[in-house]
Amino acid sequence: MLGEPKLKVLLELIKHCSHDELIWMNGYIAGVLANSQKQEEVVVASKPAVGKITIAYGTETGNSKKLATEFAAKAKKSGINAKLVSLDQYRLNDLSKEEYFFTVISTQGDGEPPAAAKKFYDHIHQNSAQLSKLKYGVLALGDTAYPQFCKVGEDVDSQLNKLGAERLITLLKCDTDYETEADTWFASVLKQLSSGEKQAEVVAPAVARKPSGKKIYSGTILSNINLNDKGSNKQTHHIEIAAEDLHYEPGDSIGIVPHNSETLVQKILANCCCDKVKKYNYRNEELTVSELMTKKLNISFLPDRVVKKYATIVQQDIPETKISFGDLLRVYPVKDAAQFDEVLQVLEPITPRLYSIASSPEAHSGEVHITVARDKFWVNDEIKYGLCSDCLSQWPVNTRIDFYVHHNDQFRLPQDDKDVIMIGPGTGIAPFRSFLAHRDATGASGRNWLFFGDQHFVTDFLYQSELQAWHDTGLLTRVNAAFSRDQQQKIYVQHKMKKHSTDFFNWIENGAYIYLCGAKEPMSVDVENTLLEIIQSEGNYSKDKAEDYLNSLKEQGRYLKDVY
Repeated sequence: MLGEPKLKVLLELIKHCSHDELIWMNGYIAGVLANSQKQEEVVVASKPAVGKITIAYGTETGNSKKLATEFAAKAKKSGINAKLVSLDQYRLNDLSKEEYFFTVISTQGDGEPPAAAKKFYDHIHQNSAQLSKLKYGVLALGDTAYPQFCKVGEDVDSQLNKLGAERLITLLKCDTDYETEADTWFASVLKQLSSGEKQAEVVAPAVARKPSGKKIYSGTILSNINLNDKGSNKQTHHIEIAAEDLHYEPGDSIGIVPHNSETLVQKILANCCCDKVKKYNYRNEELTVSELMTKKLNISFLPDRVVKKYATIVQQDIPETKISFGDLLRVYPVKDAAQFDEVLQVLEPITPRLYSIASSPEAHSGEVHITVARDKFWVNDEIKYGLCSDCLSQWPVNTRIDFYVHHNDQFRLPQDDKDVIMIGPGTGIAPFRSFLAHRDATGASGRNWLFFGDQHFVTDFLYQSELQAWHDTGLLTRVNAAFSRDQQQKIYVQHKMKKHSTDFFNWIENGAYIYLCGAKEPMSVDVENTLLEIIQSEGNYSKDKAEDYLNSLKEQGRYLKDVY
């Protein structure tokens, strides 16, 4: 019922309306009522049964973080409170208190967790806590070019289940083209969380798989120059490669699959019983045994898991040791061609090697440059060389080379007006050559400060003439170089940082971004410890406050690392 005042207004309005106007008013009011009812239904239907979830990510290059962030946004849009956290910031004791836990995690190297996920990974494997209250889902990111594809995700999924947690949705293993599958997987998660009904483990709807997201470029080597001078203990090559339709950004890397020595392959084949002309089907390619062993299969230092499979096939006890396929065949020979074929099936593919890009698409159109240190080491008093770095250092101009671009959204330049501090000893200089060339070509106004280090000034100052030219033109605001073997006491980049600690801290306080590239151990550890010391002393902070300050830089994306 309407109140008296409103009823009076309505009756007065009706009194002066025509028949057609009354019909229109009737329809209009009916429409308003129907729309109001729909809105109420939507509100009721959209309220999810589950109110809170945790989405944790373990990432090395940023893809897992990007996906997890998108998932959290979708969950919140659906009315679910999603806590988003990096696994290195996750409080491990909270796991047993969680009700709904989803993780997006990548696999690195030979089946290893990202550095940020190592504590979490070890915790669930070394802890016997019961997780009977936990409902979970795991989305694993990986690269099918590597033998241990998505192994970390598989391990986490399996271990959580062993600890009593309930798998809410089937593990999803994604290759580099993960977007569509990942979206479908999380849509299934949201559907179940919204319904709240007790269901059997959900299998996300299948989506049409497209070919691998890695675009393989076929390039030509334009230049291959040893940057070290005569007398150096090192051999570092600057290699320029031309290719059509190149797409990359400063901070990215390229992946190269090296070839085994044809001489070594022929030596192996000459001493074993196999059908030399037989064709093998390998990932939809028909290849001879020679082509297979030269271009596709790892025959250098075999992982333990491969040696164990080999031992089972030849029915011999083989001790755990780093051994090549050639030595295995020599010491523990196969008995016939059939057994040799069986052994070929357990060999793993040659893994790609990643090299930081040292060029800029703005400054080096149609080209990609890399900086390659020829890896040299001793095995049983014999000098050995790294498979890929040895190939690359010896490939002449005009050699054809296949590669793909490995994107790294966690190592990007900031806005043009921001200052950057770059710390890159040895081949860690590579991405910073890319940064500087790019900022030069685009006219970026931000200041640039480089810390570089190597053994000797005379023989090991990589890209010296270019860096000098950039300094002379004002692009490179400051350069501090440390050459560890030019004096009795070794001097490294962290010593130079400490020497200029006041200016270093002032740059940070004024908004500078810090980038670190090079060897993970011990270099990156020493540099980060020095960075903490600078923050503590120059900012007059306690140790805990200095760590909070550095963590804040990481969260803001102002302290970025690409270490290996």
